[in-house]
Amino acid sequence: MSTTSFLRRVRSLLRIRNQLVRECLAELLATFVLIIITLSSSAQKITSFEVKGNLLTSYLGGALAVMVGIYTAGGISGAHMNPAFSFAMCLIQQFPWWKFPIFVVVQTLGSFISAGAVYILYYDAIWHYSNGTLTVTGPRETASIFATYPADYVSIANGFLDQVIGTGVLMVGVMGIMDPRNKAVPKGLEPVVVALLVLSIESSMGANCGCPLNPARDLGPRLFTYVAGWGPEVFR
Repeated sequence: MSTTSFLRRVRSLLRIRNQLVRECLAELLATFVLIIITLSSSAQKITSFEVKGNLLTSYLGGALAVMVGIYTAGGISGAHMNPAFSFAMCLIQQFPWWKFPIFVVVQTLGSFISAGAVYILYYDAIWHYSNGTLTVTGPRETASIFATYPADYVSIANGFLDQVIGTGVLMVGVMGIMDPRNKAVPKGLEPVVVALLVLSIESSMGANCGCPLNPARDLGPRLFTYVAGWGPEVFR
């Protein structure tokens, strides 16, 4: 058997024919890529004294992560990567409601796995920076690598409003980019324009709460920090 025919046979055996399974795996991979780049950018900002405090590094990493995630799975699952976006698609009847809870679970799972990968990748840096203590607050806290936390002056109501407005701007922007009746974006460059949209929102609305704009991006990694040693303080 030639190498070509062998590889063709292997591809045939491994091919996933169920469309829902294909979409879920694509969504899982896209969310994983999005969050691992986003959290790694945050880890560099917090644990590295050379780039500490450089918000542009973190914001740029998060925006480019969106672009890579869309290119990874946009043609299969739509690369939602965000329960808020899946919900918006359901509201305008571009996505079936019965798939919504499935995608939310897959997106949250992808975020959780990404947080674990970042913890492994930056394990030494996290423990060196934190002096061996995993904390949520204080000068050497590391929980904000994984989840977003509001500034000390932000109330719960203001934080809620912050996320409603920020996520709303994101949804309106993405809908405008996707609308074929609107001013068209060159085909294939939609992910780049969405990344620029995310970067603009993060740069202008990130001070209050860190600008997660994505329930899965926050909840999955926060659950990981809860079980990985930061404890229940991550939910307070």
